Amino acid sequence: MAVRPILLLGDARLYQPSTPVGRDDLDALRDTIADLHDTMQAFQAEHGWGRAISAPQIGVQRRIVCMNAGEPLTFINPALDRYSEELVEHWEDCMSFPELLVRLRNPAACRLRYRDLEWVEHEVWLTEDYAELLQHEVDHLDGVLSVQRAVDDRSIVLRRAMPEKRTELRGEFLVLR
Repeated sequence: MAVRPILLLGDARLYQPSTPVGRDDLDALRDTIADLHDTMQAFQAEHGWGRAISAPQIGVQRRIVCMNAGEPLTFINPALDRYSEELVEHWEDCMSFPELLVRLRNPAACRLRYRDLEWVEHEVWLTEDYAELLQHEVDHLDGVLSVQRAVDDRSIVLRRAMPEKRTELRGEFLVLR
């Protein structure tokens, strides 16, 4: 479809919570979903990283996340509702501030519920990179950016000042139902 501009840090729309998608909205949002996948692929081609994108990052305030984990996936109305007690610290990147890395502390694992493009409900248990990635994207849907959740005042750095991050995903994307 189309590659859309990605909103950058400081754009007020990134801080607005997204509204849920209704079943009747799906057909009208199919072009937006295709644009999200195209935009993510273009960003990956230019920057060499970028595994997921949320609708608010292209100025659409709806609860949609697109991810590429070897195959394109779309999450409609994703919600996290169970978290491990174990916390992990990691450096996170974001398409909305591609020159920065932010150190965060997140649950090591979590459960995600969502609907797919056929409106079928799914439940998955996420660990490692999958947990990090989808917690980040759900934060976007809630109008929260990782720079707001940094561990401390020294936890936002220029990407070029740090070792390169891995681009392959590690962990489990375990389908529960």
